This record gives sequence, C-alpha cells and structure tokens, in this order.
Amino acid sequence: MSYDTPEAVLKQARQFMESRILLSAAEMNLFTLLEERPLSAEDLAGRLHADLRGLTILLDALAAMGLLAKEAGSYRTAPDAAPFLSANSPRSVRPMLLHAAHLWESWSNLTPIVRGAGSSEPPESGPRDADELYAFIGAMHVVGTPLAQKIVTAIQPGPARNLIDVGGASGTYTIAFLKAAPELKATLFDRPAVIPMARERLAEAGVLDRVRLVAGDFYRNELPGGHDLALFSAIIHQNSPGENVDLFRKVFHALVSGGRIVIRDHVMEPGRTEPKDGAIFAVNMLVNTEGGSTYTYDEIRSWLEEAGFVNVRYLKRGEHMDALVEAFKP
Repeated sequence: MSYDTPEAVLKQARQFMESRILLSAAEMNLFTLLEERPLSAEDLAGRLHADLRGLTILLDALAAMGLLAKEAGSYRTAPDAAPFLSANSPRSVRPMLLHAAHLWESWSNLTPIVRGAGSSEPPESGPRDADELYAFIGAMHVVGTPLAQKIVTAIQPGPARNLIDVGGASGTYTIAFLKAAPELKATLFDRPAVIPMARERLAEAGVLDRVRLVAGDFYRNELPGGHDLALFSAIIHQNSPGENVDLFRKVFHALVSGGRIVIRDHVMEPGRTEPKDGAIFAVNMLVNTEGGSTYTYDEIRSWLEEAGFVNVRYLKRGEHMDALVEAFKP
C-alpha cells in the first residue's frame, strides 16, 4: 500500500471507525433483534433502553455500511449478512465479534506496552461462561471448516493411522482428516470444558466411533502416546520460544518412531515484515500474552530439532495462518 498522500495516511488511521461501529452493534445484539422484522429506531430504543439519538446515528451508519437495510424509517439486518451476524444462526460469527470487542481493550494498551510502561496481562478476552464458550467454538468451526479441508489436502496424511489433534477444540481438523483418510483413527486432546462440544460435533459428522477424546491441559499434562501423526494447529504463536520447545518435546513423546508432527501457524519470512497478517498478529500476541509472537521457519526448525525431531521441512507457505511446517521423530 502506498502512503504518498495525506489522504492515504489519514484513511489508514481512520479504519478503526467502521470496525468500532460493527463491534458495538454486535455487543448490543442489534443484528439478531432486527433479523425477523424491521423496527424503527424508536421501537428499538424502547426495547434496549438506549439513547434514541445515539442509537439512530449508529443504525444509520450500519445501513450506510450495508450491514442493515433501511426503508421507510425502519431497519432490518441485511439478508446476505444475517446468517453470519444473527445469534440465532448456526453460521453466526457474532461470538468472534464479541471476542474482537474484548481485544479492543487490550489493543488500546499497545502504546504503554511498547514504551515499557504497560503490562501484557490478558483482559477477559475469551468466553466467560459455558454458553459463551460453546458459541465461540461453534463460530470457530464455521470459519475454520473450509481452511481445514485445504490444510488436510496439503498435509496428505498418507499411511498415517493414528492422529493426535493437540488442542483440537470441537474437532474441525479431526473431522477433515477422518473424512480424507477412511482408515485413520484420531485422538482429540483439549480442555475438559471443550470435550463435550467435540463429542457432539464428531457425532454429527458421523466419525465419533473413530475418535478417542482425552481431556487435559497440554501445558500441565503429558499427551497420550502411540500416534504416527500429530497436528499442532494455531498454538505456537501464543507461546514463548521456551514454551514451544517444551510442547514439542511432549508431542515427540506422543509419537511412535517415524511419526510426523505438522505445525499450522503464521510463519514469518526472515525480515519479519511478511506475511503482513503475521506481522500484525504478532502485535496481537504482544498485547495479549506474556511471551507470544509469530515466528520464522528457522526459529521453528531450531525448536523442533532441540526437541529431537529430524527432517524438518517447510511444507507450505501461507498468508493467513495457513503455513505448514513438518518434522519427523527418528
């Protein structure tokens, strides 16, 4: 992007405005309220006990952005966006919008952190109760399913027969692997609160009989053994280098001789400015974790080798947390 005019610089600086409008609408659950039938600003203000002037301005901005349709003084959620914005939809990403609204708070602390005067103690950026966790993991599944299919195609499970999906959430990647490889069985390892969601999702997909569900915390517990393929998906960015070495050692012990680990994450070029998404995500880790970041292939390779792995290979480059690195246990 070129910044050769004042207008270009100011446009970049003001991008937060539309984002904040969308996040506030999600926090107020406006898209769900306006999904079934149009409402006037007055009707909606009465339901929400909101300020009429403020709400009207927000609704008009949402209509200008194309997220609401406005006709005869009433507003309705735009039909093409409703499946993703309404809390009633199984395809809703509203939980992820609420997560982004929480991140807004931690990102506001970026300047003090960079100056050395702030702390990277995470705010309550994740789901705060069982219902929120269920909705958030469901939204992650909606967003992650198309990517999971592409990732499994790139990995090519081949002769593998026993997969461990470390931090596998509700089974998005486990399902993709099992559908791609009919002879494969899997172990899904995640926190106790997530396991019932995984059981439900795997049952819906018709693969539950091929999966062993194991509850635990990979920071505190060892991983179950006997696997010839391990997926370590979107985990390394939240950790310091030392934490990643420790976790790679745990995966090493969970694999049989000849077993393969595949890491999915942002993988940065040596200069750390590409891919752009990875450089920006490193800032997200700066403000939300104690030691997380995004890392280069050489860094990831060195940690894998320190943990005992060999034949490390950059399997796939990616722009959007879809890069892949593989290694093998001797």
